[in-house]
Order: sequence, then structure tokens, then C-alpha cells
Amino acid sequence: MASVRLLRTIGVRPVQRVQRNISCAVCPRNPTGVRVTVKGGRCSGVPAPVWSQLSSAYGSTDSGASVEPVVRSPFVDVPIPSDVSLVGHMFDDFGRYGNFTALIDGVSGRRTTYAELQSEIVRVASALWRLGIRKGDVVTLFSENRPEFIVMFLSLAAVGAVVSATNSVYTSGELAHALTHAKAKLLIASAENLDVAKQAAVAAQFPLKDVIVLGEAAGFRPYSALLQDDGKCFPENLDWDPREDLVALPFSSGTTGLPKGVMLSHYNLVANVEQTRTGDVLNYISGSDVLLGVLPWFHIYGQVVVALSGLKAGASLISMPKFSPELFINVIKDHKPTFLHVVPPIMLFLAKHGIVNKDDFSSVHTLVTAAATCGLETSREVRDRLDVPRIRQGYGLTETSPLTHVNPGENYRYETCGLAVPNTDYKIIDVATGKDLSRGEEGEVCVRGPQVMKGYFNNEEATRKTMKDGWLLTGDIGIADHDGHMIITDRMKELIKYKGFQVAPAELESLLVTHPAVADSAVIGAPDERAGELPRAYVVLKPNLHVSEDELQKFIADKVAPYKHLRGGVEFRKEIPKSAAGKILRRILRDEFAEKNLSQ
Repeated sequence: MASVRLLRTIGVRPVQRVQRNISCAVCPRNPTGVRVTVKGGRCSGVPAPVWSQLSSAYGSTDSGASVEPVVRSPFVDVPIPSDVSLVGHMFDDFGRYGNFTALIDGVSGRRTTYAELQSEIVRVASALWRLGIRKGDVVTLFSENRPEFIVMFLSLAAVGAVVSATNSVYTSGELAHALTHAKAKLLIASAENLDVAKQAAVAAQFPLKDVIVLGEAAGFRPYSALLQDDGKCFPENLDWDPREDLVALPFSSGTTGLPKGVMLSHYNLVANVEQTRTGDVLNYISGSDVLLGVLPWFHIYGQVVVALSGLKAGASLISMPKFSPELFINVIKDHKPTFLHVVPPIMLFLAKHGIVNKDDFSSVHTLVTAAATCGLETSREVRDRLDVPRIRQGYGLTETSPLTHVNPGENYRYETCGLAVPNTDYKIIDVATGKDLSRGEEGEVCVRGPQVMKGYFNNEEATRKTMKDGWLLTGDIGIADHDGHMIITDRMKELIKYKGFQVAPAELESLLVTHPAVADSAVIGAPDERAGELPRAYVVLKPNLHVSEDELQKFIADKVAPYKHLRGGVEFRKEIPKSAAGKILRRILRDEFAEKNLSQ
């Protein structure tokens, strides 16, 4: 009953169980009247939009069965080559893009064409080969967004190296752990990050001679020296096994425990590039679309959904080293992006910051938010303020390369993560029993598809817990609605338990930011001997505005059931701790709360 109440609250109809004859039928809900044949759960005889309605209404692929728990993508499967490396796949199209602009340095304005980009990749890859980098070697890439990041990533992939791109704001201790864990053979760092890189190398007993600098620094091999190579050692005929050969080793967000290396193959990334750029999903247009690289490219979302998919499609890619309000607005004014990929904190900025002007965003036709749940009210505020034609939400994980869901280009819904992308299935399971649940029931989201990782690096136990019977268990709590849209309600391990009732922090956070004085918020469960946990809020106020703790508690109490009240209190702070991908680091807030209570 709790899940049904939740569905009604957010405007989703609980699904009704239905019966059907699956073998071959003229579906009564098919407006075309076309006779359809269903094979393996997919309709082979009707357009994707019609099948979306049919599959969500009828669900099951077994004759006479009730609604099937497995939710299949309504989009037509895309061909995914299994016999080509990532760079081979990218190069297949670079030649015909020729003089189209591939990369734009958002700070300097320097432009690189596709022909120039391919030439640079060949020369740098040849230089890396001469340095002894071979297939299977792990190389750590420690840099902010810049054109050289893209060249280096693809050059390393071309020689068969495994790229482990790390957070550009890592401390030396965190970077040292990444170097050691990945068993890196080479470290490539930007000049801005070199001091941290040197400290990390010393701590990890990593030879400084094996550090390359993107930029210039005395005593280190510069990127410019690699560009001087003649390209003759570019490895043309490596023996590839794309399904098995790794190309990327990103680290999971680490919201629980130490970060884990995620093993992604060439096939994984090629698959997600094709799933992302298809016309049913993001549909980047060559020579026309311009993508702003404000999301970090060390993160799998910026790396694959923005950078690699955009380049494969022939779009232009703008690099931005970090987010700052002034730089963000100036880059948009100067370079006129058409696609903005952002995270919820940037959505809040767009909704509320005084520097944001509608006229500056006239070139933007699509805004996609992902990496964390974006509140419905925030999406509406951005829509009304900027008049962007499409605001779409997506979903994915590092472990899925990353994209698994996105709202369609038309008839999108702000409150959901959208539909499964092509070649992808998902289902919802009971958290306690692992049993498959029906549409409208809340549980853990599981996904399967060609983009799912091979496993965690040197961590078989974590792999076994996460990958079961062909499914990846995401650790996210969600619902599959009657249309096949997925709604994420929270992270499994971040649910608050108040006297046995489950409270989703994301729900309270979305409500808190609707208060006129609140700019940002986070909610955790504060330990309590009697209740188990009490919902506790952390709030950032807008400049020159004020609201009291009591007022905010009453504000929430007026909107939610009693077990969701902020009984753990409200604390005001200057900022909410978040990862580079925009996820709230509730672990930090829980640790801070525990330390304060220990000292009292």
C-alpha cells in the first residue's frame, strides 16, 4: 500500500494486471490497426512509439501471464559492432567530418578540426608506443577538462592501454591510493595538478620519470614533446578482443567505503556510444550541435555521454576546466552551445542565480540533467526561466558505462529518469527477498545490457554482490511506472528508517529547495535510540534571506506524512558536500554528525 500511495502522490497510476494472447494479435490499443507479431518481448511490426504504448500496457511475453517485471526498452535495438576497438570505431567517422570543428578550448577559444584531432591522436599514440606503453597497461590520467585530455584518452586507448581517469580535485593521498590500486605504469597530470601528482607519486613509490605533464613543467616530459612524433609507430594491427580487452578503469563514486575500480571494455564503451547518439536518445547532429563540456571528463558521464558520443556523431565539444558562474555564462555567450549536460547543482544555479539571463541561452535546444535526482520543481523553474525547448532527465552508473535511461526527445516527463535506452532491460526487485516486483512497486533497480561492466578490478566479492544472473544490482531504489518510465526514489543505503517507516532523503530535499529562502539542501538519518533514525536537514540559504529552524520544520511538516518530519533538526551551512558528479555526499554529513555527538 505504501508504494501505491507514493505513486498517487507523484501522479503515477498504479498498473493494472492484464491478460493477453501474445502469439499474434491485432492489439485493441494499437491505433494503427496493424497486425503485429511479438518475438522475445519486442514487437516487430509497429513503430517504436506505438510499441512503447503496447509494451507498457501488456508487458508480459508469456501467453496468459500477468504484467512481466522485466521492462524492455521501447526503442529499436541499435547495431553494436563487437569486432572493433573504441578508437577504430571513432576513426570510422572522423575522416568524413574533416574540417568540422571537433574541440573548442572554452577559455582560449582555440579550435581543433576532426582532421587535426585524428592526426594528433596518431602522433601521440605513436609516441606512447615508443615509450613502451602496451596493451593492458594501466595509465592514470589526472587532469581537468582541456582539449589535451581528449587526445590523450584516445591515444592511450589506441595503443591498448587502460585509462584510469581520476578526480582532478583528488588529494595526494587519494591519488596515491588510485595509483597503487590500479597498478598504474604511467601517470599523466595537468600542469595545474602537478604538485599533487608529485606528492602522490612519492607516497605511492611511483617513479617521477614516469610522469607526463599536460602543459609545461621543468624536469618532466611535456605533452608537446609527444606531439613532435612522426606517427610511424602508431599500432595499426593490434590483436583486439573488444569484449574482453579493457579500455577504461574509472572509480565508482565511493559514497560507501573506498572507491572501487570499474572494468569497462572497448565493447562496453562502443555500445554506450551507439546507445547514446541514436536518434531515439540524444540524436547529436554532425556539424550542427555544440556540446558544453562542463561536466568533468574524468567522470564516466562526461567522458562517454558527452565527449565520446558527441565526437562519434560529429558534434563540436567545448572544454571547461571547472564550473564557475562567470566562466560558465561567458563560455555560453561566446560559443553558443546547443546541448547542455548538467547536474542538479547546476540546475539549481540556473533556476535561482541572478547572473543567469534567458537571452544568453537562446542557442540551447536541449538540456539534460543526470548523475543525481533533479527535483520536479527545479526543472519547472529552469524551463520557465530559460524557455529551453527540452529539459530531459537521464540515469546511469559508472558500472553501466554509464547511460541506461533517458527521457525521450518528445513527450518527456520531468519527474522521471525516462525510458531504458536501446538494447537495455531493467526490472525492480524486493530489497529483502530479491523477488521480482510488478509495475508500480518500489524496490531495487536492476539493469542488463551490453554497456554493463565486466566487474570490479581485483574485487571478486564486490562483483559477485553486484552482478547476479546477468543483472547489475544498482543499489538505487525506484519504480517502473505503467509507461515504462523509471522513477528513482533514493539510494538503497541512504534510506532513513524511522520507526520502521522508510523515508527518502531526496523527497525531502526536493521539498526544501521549494522554500523561497533555500538555495540547496541535504537530508540524512540521525541515529536515535527510540526511533532508529530521525530525518535531519542541512540547508544553504540564499543571500540576504533568512528562515528559522522552526519555520523550515513546519514548512516540511505541512507537506509530508508525520514519519517524514524533520525531527532530527535543521542545520544551516555555507555549502552541501558533493562529488564532482553532483551527488550529495551524505556520508560526510553523517560522519560530521557522529563526531559532534561523540565530543558532547
